[in-house]
Amino acid sequence: MICQQRRCARLSLWILCLLTSLTAHGGETPFFMAEKPGPHPVGLRVVEQYDYSRSFRPLTGALGKPSRGEFARPVQTLIWYPAAEVVDSKPMTAGAYIDLSATETSFGHPKPPTGGQAWWFEGWKQARTQPMLAARDAPLAPGQFPLVVYAPSFSSWSWENADLCELIASYGYVVIAGPGMGVARQSTHDVAGTNAQAQDISFLIGYAHTLPDADHSEVAVVGFSWGGLSNVFAAARDNRIKALVALDGSMRYFPGVVKQSGDVAPEKMTIPLLFFKGQASIEDQASLESRSNSGGPSVLNAWTHGDLISVNMLGFFHPEFLSMSQRNERLWQFDFPHWQTEADYGRADGITGYAWVARYTQKFLDAYLKHDSTALSFLKNEPSSNGVPLHVMAVDFRGATPPPASFESFRTEVGREGFEHAAQVYASILKREPNFKLSGEALESWIQELLEDGYSREATDIAQLDVQLFPSGSSYGSLGEAYAQSGRKDQAIDSYRQAVQKDPDNPFFKDRLAALQADRAPRK
Repeated sequence: MICQQRRCARLSLWILCLLTSLTAHGGETPFFMAEKPGPHPVGLRVVEQYDYSRSFRPLTGALGKPSRGEFARPVQTLIWYPAAEVVDSKPMTAGAYIDLSATETSFGHPKPPTGGQAWWFEGWKQARTQPMLAARDAPLAPGQFPLVVYAPSFSSWSWENADLCELIASYGYVVIAGPGMGVARQSTHDVAGTNAQAQDISFLIGYAHTLPDADHSEVAVVGFSWGGLSNVFAAARDNRIKALVALDGSMRYFPGVVKQSGDVAPEKMTIPLLFFKGQASIEDQASLESRSNSGGPSVLNAWTHGDLISVNMLGFFHPEFLSMSQRNERLWQFDFPHWQTEADYGRADGITGYAWVARYTQKFLDAYLKHDSTALSFLKNEPSSNGVPLHVMAVDFRGATPPPASFESFRTEVGREGFEHAAQVYASILKREPNFKLSGEALESWIQELLEDGYSREATDIAQLDVQLFPSGSSYGSLGEAYAQSGRKDQAIDSYRQAVQKDPDNPFFKDRLAALQADRAPRK
């Protein structure tokens, strides 16, 4: 009852913020989260931890003397989660998030912003007291929830999109974020810097295994700008990641970095991607691409084997994808006036657009992590059918095409159709792709894997295909072992006899055949 009363009070506060914000500041519209939160109260936990597998501090400090203190990589970790209740917890404000930057890499030793950063922080003076949805250290809601990692932009803070992270958590997700860092604190527009942030993403996924409310089988990564490039690098190497969201991701502007990676291949990706596009001129995009040292093919055009939902945010410019940027008055004093002269969009449009970005992100996560067919239909609808106002967004849903045949896809299809149909599956693939060929080594490795895991019947089916395609001593030996482990001794003996005929100099085949025959012989 107390929790329900608290929930009603929080919804009333959200409505009050909406109404009062519309008339504040002499008709201007300071930012508020216009998207209604989900059914869960939201808790926030801040964890100061190190990735001890990587160094961070240089050996020599700024004074030219040996550095002191911890050398491991600090990862200030923010965790938003569905809470049981927030009655006795400390509510967050925008200022409370901003203050986390002071100890981001200097745990326990605050470092106030200086120079240009202090100038930017002054822009948040009016927003500091604005209430947020989360409450510090609220008790966990029962159950486990899909995991979402948020990857910040270039050299940015883990809380840069706190409103989005809070909203996602309110719909039943554990959301975890660390700072946007390159090899050192500052990111770099290159492969090394992108790799460093991609490693941070995988580090956080690994850390989430310590969280009792996180479902590690369903993982997505949401990234803004450079974080929307680093998450592609992470997904290419970490098969725990099942879906990606890119908020005006930098792979659109820096395809050369993807090309230079050597192992990040969008044409091989098979997971779904939700990509939000901000407004950028052809000239702006060409300028950004030139900074990546060399061009590269379009990542989005190559993303054909995973569902691609492209959302073109009309009149939305890059910083508006961040709730904390929209709260910063410096943005509107210096960046937005230039944009406003080119298009008839204002601050209220930014609030509306951000709310729809949040809703589409939540629906995407519901579709691909919670496997909600209604949410998938939402993504495929025309925006107007979902209630999107005119002149806000254009959406294109491009369904995945089957990837080229591979041994892994063959295994997947056999697992789906049944191991007894392995030969038919292979024949069907050859009809589609005549150049695809299985190898005996790969099949025998698979047979060994199945036998070690106790799947002797399935191993027998694959071994029979192996003998059919590659009738060698090795393949007959594998078939004999599969028969032996499944208790079919006569067939095992026959197969080992064939193995000895094919490879008479192999002592193992001879010994195994003799052992099987001795075991079958009647006892005297």
